Amino acid sequence: MAKPLEGIRVIELANFIAGPLCGTLLADMGADVVKIEPPQGDMGRATPPIRNGESVSFTALNRNKRSLVLDLKRPEAQEIMRRLAAKSDVFVEANRPGALEKMGLGAEHLKAVNPKIIYTSVSGFGQTGPDRRRAGVNLIIEAFSGPLSVTGEPGQMPVRPGVQTADVFGALFATYATLASLVGVGRTGEGRVADVSLVEASIAAAAWEAAEYLETGQVPQPMGNRHRLTAPYQLFETSDRRYVAVGTPNNMLFEKFMQVIGLEQNLSDPRFKTYAERKANETPLLALVEPAIRAMHSDKLEAELMKVGVPCAKVNNFKEVFEHPQIVARNVVSTVEHPRLGTMKVTRNPVLLDHDGPGLPRPAPMLGEHSQMILTELGYDRAAIDALASSGVTRLATPQPKMTAAE
Repeated sequence: MAKPLEGIRVIELANFIAGPLCGTLLADMGADVVKIEPPQGDMGRATPPIRNGESVSFTALNRNKRSLVLDLKRPEAQEIMRRLAAKSDVFVEANRPGALEKMGLGAEHLKAVNPKIIYTSVSGFGQTGPDRRRAGVNLIIEAFSGPLSVTGEPGQMPVRPGVQTADVFGALFATYATLASLVGVGRTGEGRVADVSLVEASIAAAAWEAAEYLETGQVPQPMGNRHRLTAPYQLFETSDRRYVAVGTPNNMLFEKFMQVIGLEQNLSDPRFKTYAERKANETPLLALVEPAIRAMHSDKLEAELMKVGVPCAKVNNFKEVFEHPQIVARNVVSTVEHPRLGTMKVTRNPVLLDHDGPGLPRPAPMLGEHSQMILTELGYDRAAIDALASSGVTRLATPQPKMTAAE
């Protein structure tokens, strides 16, 4: 049996998160992802934590790929890219719009050598429009696209999300575009060009907020830990100074919640009878609920709410996450052997298939680890490869001794 994307070759030309995560998701499903890196490597290779000269953050985002170093400022490297594109199915890039066209590596150039190739471009603001070449990293995208305006407490400075939302949303939409295009080319033989904007991916993720504004003309405001549509649905502080998330999106769950926290006598209050009335009267409702929960221990509250089926969870730190019995039972953490880092722990792909699903056949590549192999596949002999390396067009990885995690 084969993985779903086995036999598909993907060229990835991207740095940091959005493009590389797209490449990783495709590689996990069996695609042969050739990561094109400049001589100094993906900029993500410099991000901490660094151990034994390698970025652990980089390894988390670039597993299952092969690394080919090319100095794309050189015409010889540009020719190698076109030869590689002729034998590939997908090209994923995350460069400033217009940059690759100047090198002869734009969509029209690669489609000239391979009409079936799928060309997925990921950029901050999109390939067209007055801001198409505007610089945009994750935080700037979150600020520009609206989601940052509805985070944090009312009247206070917005609080940036603790994870890289814009980059991850962009990566998921880029993967979606690529997979849909692969289905299309299989049916029609026509490759597509996909234009994925991180700004527009973030706007799409803000579905409720966007719908509220477009329908009412009212600008959504930050609500702290409260939910935009329902109540109670937020974080609560408990007697042991922990925070517990609780959601009661229907009448039945609200009734069970009120019974657990000892406020069942308030269920007959007309202000709290329906979904809409609870939201309209959220402030007086919370005046009752918050003191009741503050008197309970987080473990007791979570256990009793779980027992009656009310959605809830303590706010776990990452130590608690990875030690939780559910996460342990699902084998979320795997181990992989890295040439320099030795045995290291990594999180697996979150998708499980009944057979031949995503796996970890190889760790993130060393810089230029597969340059010689890939160039050989393209028809270059050893003398030509050595000449390309000596002239700086490519870089060949030197063998690295394996090291243990302790080292």
